[in-house]
Amino acid sequence: MVELGAYALYLALFFTAFGLGAAAYGGLAGRAEWVQSGERSVYAVFALLTLAALGVEAALLGDRFDLAFVAQVSSREQPWGFKLAALWGGQAGSLLLWAWMLSAFSALAVFQNRARNRALMPWVVVGLLANVAFFALLVALVTNPFTPLPAEARFSNGRGLNPLLQHPAMLIHPPILYVGFTGFAVPFAFAFAALVTGELGPQWFRATRRWTITAWFFLGIGIMLGGRWAYEVLGWGGYWAWDPVENASFMPWLVATAYLHSTMIQEKRGMLKIWNVALIGLTYALCIFGTFLTRSGLVQSVHSFTADAWFGYLFLAYVLAVSGVFFSLLVWRIPLLRSAAKLDSVLSREASFLLNNWAFLGLCSIVFFGTLYPVISEAITGERIQIGPPFFRRYMGPVALFLLFLTGVGPLVAWRRATWVNLRKSFLWPAGASALAALALLTGGMRDAYPIAFLSLCAFVTGSIALEYGRGIRARMRRGESGPRAFFELVRRNQRRYGGYVVHMAVVVMFIGFAGSAFDVEETKLLRPGETWQLDGYTLEYRQARPVSHPHYASVVARIALSRHGEPVGMLLPEKRVYFQQEQPATLPAVSSSFLEDLYVIVAGIEPDQSAALKVYRNPLVNWVWLGGFVFVLGNALVLWPLPERARREA
Repeated sequence: MVELGAYALYLALFFTAFGLGAAAYGGLAGRAEWVQSGERSVYAVFALLTLAALGVEAALLGDRFDLAFVAQVSSREQPWGFKLAALWGGQAGSLLLWAWMLSAFSALAVFQNRARNRALMPWVVVGLLANVAFFALLVALVTNPFTPLPAEARFSNGRGLNPLLQHPAMLIHPPILYVGFTGFAVPFAFAFAALVTGELGPQWFRATRRWTITAWFFLGIGIMLGGRWAYEVLGWGGYWAWDPVENASFMPWLVATAYLHSTMIQEKRGMLKIWNVALIGLTYALCIFGTFLTRSGLVQSVHSFTADAWFGYLFLAYVLAVSGVFFSLLVWRIPLLRSAAKLDSVLSREASFLLNNWAFLGLCSIVFFGTLYPVISEAITGERIQIGPPFFRRYMGPVALFLLFLTGVGPLVAWRRATWVNLRKSFLWPAGASALAALALLTGGMRDAYPIAFLSLCAFVTGSIALEYGRGIRARMRRGESGPRAFFELVRRNQRRYGGYVVHMAVVVMFIGFAGSAFDVEETKLLRPGETWQLDGYTLEYRQARPVSHPHYASVVARIALSRHGEPVGMLLPEKRVYFQQEQPATLPAVSSSFLEDLYVIVAGIEPDQSAALKVYRNPLVNWVWLGGFVFVLGNALVLWPLPERARREA
């Protein structure tokens, strides 16, 4: 199987090149049979890359340490689940996974459109296969997972997967993130095809709406899972550190969110055609820019695969080529994309969506600048200056507040033009909820401006969403439907609108969690065995530290009895490890969770007399962030659920 996978990888390159040529010739010459040959090549490439991926997995499960990739990311003692996950634990395997996912989505997109969008499909195939070709070339010719080790470098065991990656979240986090990244290739290819053919009506984005929402959803969930992994494994008390690779996944998500809002204006009013094409192009460009950051060594990150500058140059050339071709076509087609419709009033839903777009792009620009500032500073001054979380909090906070406000405003404002009378009526209850929330916070003793602003705006958005649901349900109840039936029919017949409101509610819940971080507390104390530590109603009694015997690491576990207000809560077991083979330390926290806060405890150090330096983080409302993730899943499920009526409307 391993040898078959190696041959399949090279054969996939041939079919990629053939499919590209056949589809392009068929599109230029109007030859349907050549277009079909290009589409069949997409299926062949998918089948061959599937064989290649299965070959690597067979090598990992079969302990083929004669292959350099397997020796780097696996070992005999590694559990089989993490052997499978080692595919994306190294450079070569992760690029193969990317190429395979691209080919899978390309095959699915071609199959879905085998009888529709025929004018676009030759160039859709060209756009998809061009992306597959780049990654397949890298895997086959630059960083091949089937490359054998020299005989003198072979050992009976491998180095093993990075211990920090041997966590359940890492079994699914990278693939889910890759689904988001590669999924955007389909709407990008359709936009490219629309620019080439001049078919620039709404059909190209309607054909890919579900693709875009699905890719956006998976990218968002991947980001959330990465935060959860960081919180449970890295032992620094947080879930987001504005790491360059974290930012690389966040930037395309922000732009894609702007695109999803912006296409509503084009669909409703025929406006922003240029803007929408530019946004989907920028989204995919940022997706591949993220891979460039991960693999170039340009920025310092614990997530980076390599620091080889030449490898980064290949990716940079690819990013520039893709962006250059796409945006050159966009400039060429601007005359066809101009819209006769204009913005009627600043007091309209179109205006609020447009401001929403600028806010998302503003956030993306801040993240982009902050991520690359060390590189910029080094180029100008010769000194690499790092930017930390305070920079992002300072400049992103006001924009995020404005965006949260717009999230509540959008549903309340009418299309085209809103009257002051209707605005006052619509804003009364949400504004009242916001004022009451601010008053309650001030009365409760809160004085920090940012948390008050964020939490009161969360109340405003919640009031806005509740008002919209209430209006819809009451309207249906006046037709004779019961309350539950009215709610069900409202959501069933308006999936995108009311499912979107649930996604907005997920943002509100997460923002409540983000606001809680303003009250995080961090304290450190050295305790002898038997000593206690009183901390804001908690009592931590340090019992002892004991060593743990394990073949792969040396470990010490502290036993801490935790009580709250005199009531026993449980035993906390924070751990400190050093892995022998990787010569890598790891800090495993112990967390006591409640709905309102987490008590997060790590062992900073153990003294010879068994004294332990304990570091404790109190993280208020942090679990609201994870709760928001569940609501986010629910909202997207409502948007994407395939109801028969919707399928007929879309057809």
